[in-house]
Amino acid sequence: MEPWYSLHWLNPAQWQQFHIVYPLALSLIPAVPVLFLVRYYLNRKAQQRLNISLGQLRSGVGRLQTRRSWLGLLRYLVPVSVFIGTGFLLAALARPQIVRELRDEQSEGIDIMLAMDVSESMTETDLPPNRLAAARRVAQLFVNSRKNDRIGLVVFAGEAFSLCPLTTDYGLLKQYLSELNSQMIRTSGTAIGDALARCINRMRERLPSPIDTAQTETNPWKPERSKLIILLSDGDNTAGNLDPITAAKLAKAFNIKLYTIAVGRPVSSTSQAVTVDEGILKTIATIGNGSFFRATDTRRLQSVFAQINRLEKSPIRVRIYEDVQDFYRIYLYWGITFLLCAMLLKNTIFGNVLED
Repeated sequence: MEPWYSLHWLNPAQWQQFHIVYPLALSLIPAVPVLFLVRYYLNRKAQQRLNISLGQLRSGVGRLQTRRSWLGLLRYLVPVSVFIGTGFLLAALARPQIVRELRDEQSEGIDIMLAMDVSESMTETDLPPNRLAAARRVAQLFVNSRKNDRIGLVVFAGEAFSLCPLTTDYGLLKQYLSELNSQMIRTSGTAIGDALARCINRMRERLPSPIDTAQTETNPWKPERSKLIILLSDGDNTAGNLDPITAAKLAKAFNIKLYTIAVGRPVSSTSQAVTVDEGILKTIATIGNGSFFRATDTRRLQSVFAQINRLEKSPIRVRIYEDVQDFYRIYLYWGITFLLCAMLLKNTIFGNVLED
C-alpha cells in the first residue's frame, strides 16, 4: 500500500473505489470557503493598518509596491492552509473505505431418481424422432439445470434395473442417458411397481456408492435431504412382482415425492388399443404427494421438466462476508499536516498580528 503522504490518495480514480460511510461530511467541504468569505466581509471595515511614512523613499515606490503585492499574495497561505486542512479533516470524517464482499453459498441439495421406461412402445414416433429419444434428450437438459443435487437412474420394461446410483457426477449420468435404447431389457411389458421399488431402495441406502461425489459425512443436526422420483412411462403396469400402488405407499412412508409423466398421445380405435394409460400414473402420483403430467409433444415434455425444476428447488444458505478496510487515517494525517503548517505560518511574516 502507498504511504499516507503519497499523491496517489488524491487521485479521483482512487476516490471512485471508496465506499463513503458519511457522505454528508463531504458535502460540507464547499461550505468552508463560504465561511472564510463571510469572515472577510464582516471584518474588512475593522481591519487595522499600520501606516508608515515613506519620506524620501518615493523613488522606490514602484519596486516597493511590487514587493508588497507578492507579500499580499503570500499572506493567503494561512487561510488556504486552514481551508485545505479542514477539507481533509472532513474527508476523514466521511470515513472512506474499501469493502470487499465475499459470498458463500451452501446447499444441501435433494435426491432425485429418474425412472425411464425403455419398453418397445417407447419407440413410437408421435414424439419425434421417437418417445424414448425425446425423453432422453429432455432428461439430459433437466440434469444440466440442477446444482448440488444427487441424481440416479433406473430403467424398466418388463423388469427394472438400477443403471446409475445417486451421484453428483452429471457427466456420467448424461452418458448413461445417451445410451438408453429399447433393446436394453428383453423382457416385454411395463413394470412400474418394480421400477418404483428400485428407486426407493436406492434412496434408503445409508452407505454412499463409490461414484457418489456428494459429502459422505453425516450430521445428526442437519435436516434430512428432500427426495423425489420422476417416472416417465407410456403405459399401464403390465409386468413385475410389486403392485405400483403398494410401491407408492412405500414411497410415501419414506417421505419420497412421486412425479409421473405420461409420454405420448393417447390413441384409441377399433384396431388399436389405448397406447397411453393415465390411470395408474395419476393414482401413484396422488398417493406419493406429487403431480401427474401429460407430455403429448417434445415442447410439452420440456415444459413439464421445467415445471418440476421450479417446484423442487433445494434450499440455499447464503453467507455474506465483508472485508472492510478504512482509509480515514490517511486524510486525517493530511489535515493535521496542513493545520500545523497554518499555525507555523501564523508566527512568520505571513501572519497579521494586528488582525488577530
